[in-house]
Amino acid sequence: MLVPRHIAIIMDGNNRWAKRKKLPAVSGHRAGVKALRRVIDSALELGIEYLTLYAFSVDNWKRSPKEVDSLMNLMRKFLHKDEKQLKDKGVRLIVIGRKDRVPDDILKKVDDLTAETADNHKLKLVIAFNYGARSEIVDAAAKIINDVLKGKLKAGDIDEEGFGSYLYTAGIPDPDMLIRTSGEMRLSNFLLWQISYTELWVTPVLWPDFGKKDLIAAVKELNHRQRRYGGRKNGD
Repeated sequence: MLVPRHIAIIMDGNNRWAKRKKLPAVSGHRAGVKALRRVIDSALELGIEYLTLYAFSVDNWKRSPKEVDSLMNLMRKFLHKDEKQLKDKGVRLIVIGRKDRVPDDILKKVDDLTAETADNHKLKLVIAFNYGARSEIVDAAAKIINDVLKGKLKAGDIDEEGFGSYLYTAGIPDPDMLIRTSGEMRLSNFLLWQISYTELWVTPVLWPDFGKKDLIAAVKELNHRQRRYGGRKNGD
């Protein structure tokens, strides 16, 4: 089985999982963190180099203050509780997204853990937190305009590769596969630039129930696909 270099996941279904079990929403999110840990361990076992997880969208601020607070607290707990394991297992933490509105203590812990795991290479764990693909593209365009105005860049010199270097994901290869749990057939403003030729795999499994066997099923499916990148093979 060939293992892809980079898998991205839209972790969806926490609330539905909780509702089905007649539990509060925060219980679904807590179960989702457990699934996150399982998938990190599975990615390490399989030898996946990059794992990008959609943890908190810029649109999630529209949720109730209680749910937003619970999501922020879960991020805090993950960063503190899993710090040693990430270091010991050779996981490098990379967090992408806007910093505005994110509590200062979370930003400080992210900065510290990012620096402390910078030399780890077994798995690059990319967490999209306060992230939106449209925001990312707008921010990249603003940086390019600023560099043009400062004379650091000529407007006519920018190409796709150059534009990509201004994105949050600069230096990170595009995903080979995007997995969405819970069966929803939409991208939800996630990595819109980066997934131009990414293979999509949607599973009805809710995120809190997602585990190693599901990740392996996705990888096996990818092995059976013929990636064309806009071209044709064998006369297809």
